[in-house]
Amino acid sequence: MNEQTPVTTAPAAKAPKLPNTETVTEVKHYTDRLFSFKCTRPASLRFRSGEFVMIGLMGDVNPKTGKQVPLLRAYSIASPSWDEELEFYSIKVQDGPLTSKLQHIKPGDEIFLKPKPVGTLVHDALIPGKRIWFFATGTGFAPFASLLREPQTYEDYDEVIITHTCREADELIYGRNIIESLKEDELLNDVIGEGFWKKIKYYPTTTREESAKMGRITDLINSGEAYKDLGVEPLNPDNDRAMICGNLAFNLELKDMLEAAGLEEGANSKPAQYVVEKAFLD
Repeated sequence: MNEQTPVTTAPAAKAPKLPNTETVTEVKHYTDRLFSFKCTRPASLRFRSGEFVMIGLMGDVNPKTGKQVPLLRAYSIASPSWDEELEFYSIKVQDGPLTSKLQHIKPGDEIFLKPKPVGTLVHDALIPGKRIWFFATGTGFAPFASLLREPQTYEDYDEVIITHTCREADELIYGRNIIESLKEDELLNDVIGEGFWKKIKYYPTTTREESAKMGRITDLINSGEAYKDLGVEPLNPDNDRAMICGNLAFNLELKDMLEAAGLEEGANSKPAQYVVEKAFLD
């Protein structure tokens, strides 16, 4: 009987990492329409809290050319500028070119990320004030998830008001979890000051499903109900600064309301009293 050489199974070679890709580290699903995920952060990436980057996945094979190209979309970075990982908050669109695929990612998968952050929802685009309003609908909460964990927010303002309007109550879970987590965040409480989160006034509303507060934030402001609920004075250019991130109709309506109150739109090149994220469409 001849001696046989033991057969060893060599581990499969790991596929080479494609350029501009990062690895997914965590995925959380909140509803059948909403999820968040985290991925590794490029060592060279520097961004200001509130900015966005282009992320995506490889698209389907083009039947004519036989080639694949990346599907990229603008996504606000939901994590603060100091975080070691990047966080994103997304909708799920079953027939959407990107989100129909993105909603199925899992830890270990790779996504494309162009490390060139841009955006208007940054503190540099506003002049000093006493109170800042964050106005969001749907996944437009993402940049404010970043800014709510940014120490400068609490250094610059005495009061932080975050409004979040969604159709259904479950769509408010992500934002509520972020705000609740601030109370237990030892790092932020140490860096900013114990109890910094008490500066926040959170005002969630729904438009379809019954909840503690029903109605569009624009209607609640116009009627004065929001001011009464929050215990604050009406918007004015002397004290108030604002950032807007929502669907196009919402953005335009709020722009008109802020300008009627005397606030002027700012930009990185010319800071003023409010800014709008034009890249976001809920």
